[in-house]
Amino acid sequence: MDRRVVITGMGGLCGLGTDATSIWKEMREGRSAIGPLLNSELHGLKGIVGAEIKALPEHDIDRRQLVSMERFSLLAVLAAHEAMRQAGLSCDEGNAHRFGATVGVGFGGWDATEKAYRALLLDGATRIDLFSGVKAMPSAAACNVSMSLGLRGPVFGVTSACASANHAIASAVDQIRYGRADVILAGGSEAPFVFIVVKAWEAMRVLAPDTCRPFSADRRGLVLGEGAGMAVLESYEHATARGATILAEIAGVGLSADSFHIAAPAVHGPEAAMRACLADAELNAEDVEYLNAHGTGTKANDQIETAAIRRVFGDHANLLSVSSTKSMHAHCLGAASALEMIACVMAIQEGVVPPTANYREPDPDCDLDVTPNVPRERKVRVAMSNAFAMGGLNAVLAFKQV
Repeated sequence: MDRRVVITGMGGLCGLGTDATSIWKEMREGRSAIGPLLNSELHGLKGIVGAEIKALPEHDIDRRQLVSMERFSLLAVLAAHEAMRQAGLSCDEGNAHRFGATVGVGFGGWDATEKAYRALLLDGATRIDLFSGVKAMPSAAACNVSMSLGLRGPVFGVTSACASANHAIASAVDQIRYGRADVILAGGSEAPFVFIVVKAWEAMRVLAPDTCRPFSADRRGLVLGEGAGMAVLESYEHATARGATILAEIAGVGLSADSFHIAAPAVHGPEAAMRACLADAELNAEDVEYLNAHGTGTKANDQIETAAIRRVFGDHANLLSVSSTKSMHAHCLGAASALEMIACVMAIQEGVVPPTANYREPDPDCDLDVTPNVPRERKVRVAMSNAFAMGGLNAVLAFKQV
């Protein structure tokens, strides 16, 4: 069975806002959430900038569930609830087995792991939190979304570093296409402001000291952010039968691996993923009006992504509107492409391309129209979202107007 898959609801939290509407409003205006970290417990680590959520919204998540959740799971649950509200859906005994969840996570609950190590090795404790293990496991976000909403269909976690959310959405598309579910909550979540995680990225010498400037000649690296994005995916038949408002269709999925290096990017893998996405969607390169780039702000990533885009789109690359919203919500790792999904869907809905913020200097090796600093009004019928991960794991999605 090969069913069309559509989006009928979205939810999100990140440094830009604590719901999808607020996030999009800040994105389209080009406002960056990057700044000094104020709330995160980084045990004396100084001089780190990021995009953190200043305060969580009010919620009614069951206290008995909260005690077994770390922050990345809670963010996923809050975003999933918002997405379900927008979709006008609820789950009950009659349909629970046809509702599922796939949640992408890059690091997972390292805060729980670090607390356990500190308790045992620094404080001399002999016991740790009863829920340390289940808080830390990468699949915990998917488990908690399932339990909070009563989903009993296909539920699993997906982890592929910075492409996790797009891989999770792609997996959800497959579940619906092949008839294993009618509705899947899909997206990603990450809460990386933990001492050991930040130190790991610092050790790789890729963290920018000031802000994220994708494609700008003076870019100095990536910036970490926290957040979650979730979408309600439905079969087209299920959505239309209940009279749902359809936000966009997921027209195509493209997946590939570089098989090259655990940390360095290559051009052939991203190129293959974009080509596979267009083929799956039965689209020509000229059909794409907006591309949300992976655009991390590192020298190598932005240059190689530009080369891959030019290989795939040819002369149309000169007409393509490109932007990296990581310049505003920062790199939210496992949640990044879920937040970028919101940008793509809303660009289709409103005919506005969100800008690449913080851009200052053209780079001849990144010679694309990257929509610098100012949003652009443009009719967007098809948008593409790139996600390229450490280890060369690539996932590209195409969204189109219905």
